[in-house]
Amino acid sequence: MPQIALPFPSRPWRGVMVAVPIPLRDDLSIDYDAFAEHITRLMDAGCDGVVPNGSLGEYQNLTDDERDRVLRTAVEAVGDGRRVMPGVAAYGSAEAVRWAERAAEAGAGSVLLLPPNAYRAEAAAVLAHYAAVAAVGLPVVAYNNPYDTRVDLTPDLLAELFGEGAVVAVKEFSGDVRRAYEIAELAPGLDLLAGADDVLLELALAGAVGWIAGYPNALPEACVALYRAAVSGDLEAALPLYRALHPLLRWDSKSEFVQAIKLSMDIAGFHGGPCRPPRAPLGAEQEAIVRAATEKALAEGLN
Repeated sequence: MPQIALPFPSRPWRGVMVAVPIPLRDDLSIDYDAFAEHITRLMDAGCDGVVPNGSLGEYQNLTDDERDRVLRTAVEAVGDGRRVMPGVAAYGSAEAVRWAERAAEAGAGSVLLLPPNAYRAEAAAVLAHYAAVAAVGLPVVAYNNPYDTRVDLTPDLLAELFGEGAVVAVKEFSGDVRRAYEIAELAPGLDLLAGADDVLLELALAGAVGWIAGYPNALPEACVALYRAAVSGDLEAALPLYRALHPLLRWDSKSEFVQAIKLSMDIAGFHGGPCRPPRAPLGAEQEAIVRAATEKALAEGLN
């Protein structure tokens, strides 16, 4: 397949795009001021942008008003809406289109979209879903999470989506780093973004040009340094950092990733806070593991 020229030359979805959680008060209401302050800290630490209203942001448990305010707070806090990539996942394509329209109105630079997640959609339905959202006019980054959606955006399906102009990049969360090479072969020009923290180095070496990341919320400067070293191929710098951070990074691929990252944030002096039900706090053993790994990283000067 020949390389396709994208109509979005700046590609604002590249770099360290942090999937931001929502800071909740004890009554589980959203602290929007703390949310804005956290985003400012991330940008000051060298992160390239943020991804609100994703899985880490507990979007499934937000009201429409909350989800809209989270988006607008993020755009205002970053200062450049192009560096905001809101999640627009929804059970129905019409609702996903509506969220993409709101993202465009708010000035976002791209959107992150899961496949249809109301049922195990076949390829034709996946193509129609992405085409409908792409018609809004914002660049669409596909989110391949076959574990949660039961729909696998395989390299050949991604190539078809890219060829139709429905997506510009993919957040690859399958964990199969071998796919990076097949995606590059079948869809040259489609940007590969690392979608799971614990395969960042492998995907960076395979050509990833971005990282939709979780753990920079707790250790932003260390994670930014890791990403920059990884994508530049500086293994002398990247490998020690990767080894030191991996006990935490691997939590991004576990079911309890929201709770783990929020706990690490609290330990690191950021506002993580609780989660909304049905997410329950970590069990005592899990909490001890996350706490020990976070404290060890901080003691080693990783922040």
